[in-house]
Amino acid sequence: MSEIPGFGGGKAYSRSLVRGARAAIRDVLSVRKGERILIVSNPNPGTRDIAMALFDAALRSKASPVLAFQGEKGQFDYTEEEIIKALAAEPEIVLSISKDRMGLDRYGLKHGYKGKRRYDSLFDMLYCEGRMRAFWSPGITTDTFARTVAIDYTVLRKDCKRLVKEMAKAEAIRVTSPSGTDVVVGVKGRTPKSDDGDFRKPGLAGNIPSGEVYVSPKIGGVNGSIAFDGSIALNDGEVVIRKPIVVEVEKGYVKSISGGSEAELLRRSIRLGESNADRMGKKGELKSSEARRYRRNARAIGELGIGLNRKARIVANMLEDEKVYGTCHFAVGSNYDGDADALIHLDGLVKTPTVSVSSKRPCNEKQLMVDGRLVWD
Repeated sequence: MSEIPGFGGGKAYSRSLVRGARAAIRDVLSVRKGERILIVSNPNPGTRDIAMALFDAALRSKASPVLAFQGEKGQFDYTEEEIIKALAAEPEIVLSISKDRMGLDRYGLKHGYKGKRRYDSLFDMLYCEGRMRAFWSPGITTDTFARTVAIDYTVLRKDCKRLVKEMAKAEAIRVTSPSGTDVVVGVKGRTPKSDDGDFRKPGLAGNIPSGEVYVSPKIGGVNGSIAFDGSIALNDGEVVIRKPIVVEVEKGYVKSISGGSEAELLRRSIRLGESNADRMGKKGELKSSEARRYRRNARAIGELGIGLNRKARIVANMLEDEKVYGTCHFAVGSNYDGDADALIHLDGLVKTPTVSVSSKRPCNEKQLMVDGRLVWD
């Protein structure tokens, strides 16, 4: 594979990795001269190479990047305090390139950050309050980065814009699939969000790779059956599902789970989210009222998303899997509207879904996706 030397003659990278890094800096972030960029990563080979390629691309755009490494963090680990202090300096751009997670914010979980609402993460507060722009790539690999970042963002943004417009008018969204999904998601009063790779202004942030439209369901507003049949994120990582995991949902919360061995792993992951909330409450890391809330929401359905990245494929890495065109995903755990926090957020894929929206009556449905294809394709 041909390689390109790093900035100043440093480490050489594959051409596809360089293309992805330059697309992220130029097309996704539109980085300007002199902007301060904090890149947080881990020192293992894959994420390190991506972080350093982004560092080089930022230098080529005459920005002022800083690269900070910390050890790998899991779902229940804390971000290093030095990283929190770097965030407190409020750089214009923050990039999280991690093997798993950036980590939990110890201070934020216990005391919170005040803004338009309470935040349990300084990172979340800064971009939600419009004080920085960012992207995060938990679990990113060089293969995923090279294939899915240098894409046609014009097409992606048009698809996202059209879906957001239709979903914003809806009171409910119905999803069915060949594997047995038949669920109605209440979204009245909720604002769908677009991960379209447009993070060019303060307050805009999302995943790299990009490619989804997602919404937090109305609290208590999800009812029906979800048959996960693609891949799913669990406490110990993602797996491709061999036998569909059927989750029965009532008034927004998981009531039962059936299926094969992966179904049992999902049960364990949810129980771990509950027990860790209890543990943190007993240790004083969460207020007792917050601990109870976090425990309850470990069984909530916190997200419905529709994948739109046409270069993504199912690889048992949820960062990429949830962007696959022709799929949708639901998350068990926390939502993105800040009113159903949990310690877990477990995304699971549903393949070839049919997605319909209704504005007033369930019988008045408008199809957006049929058997995994957008109706306007």
